Amino acid sequence: MAEPDPEPMASGAAQRLGAPETLGISTLDPGHKPPAMPPGRHVTIRVRMLDDTEELFDISQKASGKVLVDLVCSHMNLIEGDYFGLEFQNHQKMMVWLDHIKPIIKQLRRPKHTILRFAVKFFPPDHAQLLEELTRYLFALQIKQDVSCGRLTCNDTSAALMVSHIIQSEIGDFEESQCRSHLLNNNYIPDQMPLIDKIMEFHSKNIGQTPAESDHQLLEVARRLEMYGIRLHPAKDREGMRLSLAVAHTGVLVFQGHTKINAFNWSKVRKLSFKRKRFLIKLRPDLNSSYQDTLEFLMGSRDCCKVFWKICVEYHAFFRLFEEPKPKPKPVIFTRGSSFRFSGRTQKQVIDYVRESEFKKIPFERKHSRVQHNIRLSPLPSPRPHEVPTESGAPGDSVDSPSQRCWKESVLVSAEDHSASRTTRASPSQQRNGLGDRTGSVSRTEETRCSTQRTHPEHLSTAVVFNSPHLSASSGHSHGMVNGQKSLELCSHNPNGRQPSPLTSPLLNDAGSIRTDDEDEVRRKRFPTDRAYFIAKELLTTERTYLKDLEVVTVSFQNAVGQDEATPESLKNTVLSTFEPLHKFHTGFLREVEQRLALWEGRSNAHIKGDYQRIGDVMLKNLQGLKPLTANLHKQTEVMLELEKACRASRKLEGLCRDFELQKVCYVPLNVFILRPLHRLSHYKQILERLCKHYPATHVDFRDCRAALADVSEVAEQLQGSLSKMENFQKLLELKKDLIGVDNLVVPGREFIRLGCLSKLSGKGLQQRMFFLFNDVILYTSRGMTATNQFKIHGQLPLHGMTIRESEDEWGVPHAFTLVGQQQSVVVAASSLMEKEKWMEDLQVAIEMAKTSNGHSSELLTSNLTESKDPSPINETKAPLVGPPSGQGPVPLSVICWYRVQSLSFSESCRSLENQLSGNLLRKFKNSNGWQKLWVVFTNFSLFFYKSHQDDYPLASLPLLGYSVTIPSECENIHKDYVFKLHFKSHIYYFRSESEYTFERWMEVIRSATVPYSGARVLNNKDSHPH
Repeated sequence: MAEPDPEPMASGAAQRLGAPETLGISTLDPGHKPPAMPPGRHVTIRVRMLDDTEELFDISQKASGKVLVDLVCSHMNLIEGDYFGLEFQNHQKMMVWLDHIKPIIKQLRRPKHTILRFAVKFFPPDHAQLLEELTRYLFALQIKQDVSCGRLTCNDTSAALMVSHIIQSEIGDFEESQCRSHLLNNNYIPDQMPLIDKIMEFHSKNIGQTPAESDHQLLEVARRLEMYGIRLHPAKDREGMRLSLAVAHTGVLVFQGHTKINAFNWSKVRKLSFKRKRFLIKLRPDLNSSYQDTLEFLMGSRDCCKVFWKICVEYHAFFRLFEEPKPKPKPVIFTRGSSFRFSGRTQKQVIDYVRESEFKKIPFERKHSRVQHNIRLSPLPSPRPHEVPTESGAPGDSVDSPSQRCWKESVLVSAEDHSASRTTRASPSQQRNGLGDRTGSVSRTEETRCSTQRTHPEHLSTAVVFNSPHLSASSGHSHGMVNGQKSLELCSHNPNGRQPSPLTSPLLNDAGSIRTDDEDEVRRKRFPTDRAYFIAKELLTTERTYLKDLEVVTVSFQNAVGQDEATPESLKNTVLSTFEPLHKFHTGFLREVEQRLALWEGRSNAHIKGDYQRIGDVMLKNLQGLKPLTANLHKQTEVMLELEKACRASRKLEGLCRDFELQKVCYVPLNVFILRPLHRLSHYKQILERLCKHYPATHVDFRDCRAALADVSEVAEQLQGSLSKMENFQKLLELKKDLIGVDNLVVPGREFIRLGCLSKLSGKGLQQRMFFLFNDVILYTSRGMTATNQFKIHGQLPLHGMTIRESEDEWGVPHAFTLVGQQQSVVVAASSLMEKEKWMEDLQVAIEMAKTSNGHSSELLTSNLTESKDPSPINETKAPLVGPPSGQGPVPLSVICWYRVQSLSFSESCRSLENQLSGNLLRKFKNSNGWQKLWVVFTNFSLFFYKSHQDDYPLASLPLLGYSVTIPSECENIHKDYVFKLHFKSHIYYFRSESEYTFERWMEVIRSATVPYSGARVLNNKDSHPH
């Protein structure tokens, strides 16, 4: 009997180079597993690799930075991971390295919105010291990035020589037409066009050079350049001359522009220190030197000094020490100076470890990054910069049919490696390393994480790459897969042989009517059923809503406020110049998307439908057209600040804006509409990520989707910093309107963290209070007796010096804890254990932030308010189930939290705005018979209902805080597909979507707005769903 073939596995980066499957220990000792995760809430960290792919890692907030670095290295099977690090942009807009010792929660304020870059941290003087070929390949990618962005400056000859080695490693031996076409479609250096002939001349001399040899030659050229591995830090000398400081393996360097003017070797440096903005280099005494004993440089801020001082400490330890320095004993009484130290192995330890192990005995084989053959046979459009598709064409490959001769990605993957193109359902660690006990390095996409077809939340399909498969093995869903590719079900003719009527909606029937199963069957046969079609339809539906939101500012606001004489001309001009070009652009974009979907559905006279069953080319074209409008996106901050300034200067204008927010068309606060263009970028990114995850690499639309994803990611990253600030600013302005008794809530440096209901213990017992937590103070309030839905402030507790104490046993109150301030203590109780844990965790974070801050206004309140004698408690059973009648404006989230006894964090609020979704749904009440078709928009923790997408304002709204989303049970007699249920106490609504994808998306976004404890119940119910 023949032995069964071994089960294929998806190979990791080092395995594709030929490394044994027992790798992946990263910087740990041989035979050890990655460190166990500490307890606590997990967060998802996004890491961008050197090949521009993005990976997601689940990690405990309490885990140290070293744990995350080890997970990334283990994910890639990288042995010499100590040369690399993770850098990110902190809240002060400075690029800093992730500290190995500190917990992640203390370094990343908003982990979900922070992208960490995996990059080379320590550049050795000779690349021969890099013993692993995978490490050299990663260094080559870093050099390629530095050359492309202009960081690694050099003369034209060196630049052309490096590019020739890069393209040799990507496309192979020189062929004139192919090389020229490749250079025209790919930019490797700034101002590349004048050097194309010189690059081609050098490339022609590289014939026969393997990719590994090309990497070697690239590093050989780069290491001889003066700017190799240099990261400049701006500074000034004592005379005020602008200079730059840098650190290298030799010591501290001084640059003027890009020219090195001085160097201080480690052997000459006695001490490095900083004091405020001054960076000090204390030299050893030298009779032959004219330098002073201590050199002083002035940097931009104390933080700039500290960042540079830290990297100097790490460079010195890595290249000069034999082993990792021991931690200093903690002082008993007081501390002096920084406790920062280098953590990790030194270069000597890394070299000894690799040489003494068995990892080098198996030869490596590096493949071409981009290989192309038979370009004339390719049915695809011409390649675009940085997104050139390739065809794996190693000798001996067999081609089944001419239709399969298309472009394929072949980065580090040999054509004979069949395991790389198969689908596996193994765990993430098994897919990468063949190990079954690695639970830490879980990488997931947003869609996979929120999928509703899982038995348990910890059983996840992972290792999906967003942009490029260069360093990670991608896996797909097993459903509908043929030879690792997802099969497409194209739309067909109806049974009568007629084309579908262009007047028939592909989604739902008329409002209020009952659909039959026969109609469902006709609809399924008439329109496409491929997942990509419904992803493209999500783009269409959300774009319609987004254009309506832009019209709120460009039309409704201008008519109501912009025409009044109280509105300053500068505000009018700013609003018009910012939003009018965006409105015009997205009007054209929506028109193109509608036309493409009509072709996709077959509602046209197109002769070849297959050419139109994609959306990536439309998105790529328009996202590239959006780049010139980046300046308009940057102006959202200016618009909001200008509007707030004008409202403070004019009471009449403030009244006009308040009245406008009460109009039907303004269904969310006005400032949310102003920030919509920034949020829309994240929507585009999510849609493109789903498309890239869905398509196999050989699909006709994959390349355009990935190129569009790279473009939108670039723009979104540029705007991420300003978006975070403006979201906080918008929230402070919103809370300012909700509070009575506070005048200076909006001050620089103040950050909103959480709001919600807690019961405060007083002489009269437990009284319901609304708490507002900021990074410097916590306010407690109660509902005012006015009709304005505002909260009256009763008191405040500064966070500086505050401690938290468990108080359940002390007071006999469930879920109670005490806030111990320097002048006052307050005993509060949460509604549940989960609410208590969320409050205590956010309070601890806020207290830590208050310790490091300079402090804000000590007098927050306008008057000294005491506890109200009549707290006027409100029964939560009186909670309104829908929003106010049309014309009364949106209900503040703080009011909804008060009535439903909920809490809401700033990160949850931002997530709700980023998870916007819209489309047609069928709604059914508990005791009704028919399904009513409605246009539904989800945003800001609410569902807004319209008769159609053309309506200017919603008919009603349903705030979702406190609701649970589940699947109807059998006893409810809802025998339809894709139905979910919303229920809050005795109030129940059923909603029905058109496909499995839209069902999953609505469940995902609604779950993000509902109470957390309903999440596990939803997952379990979804498991029993028939599809």
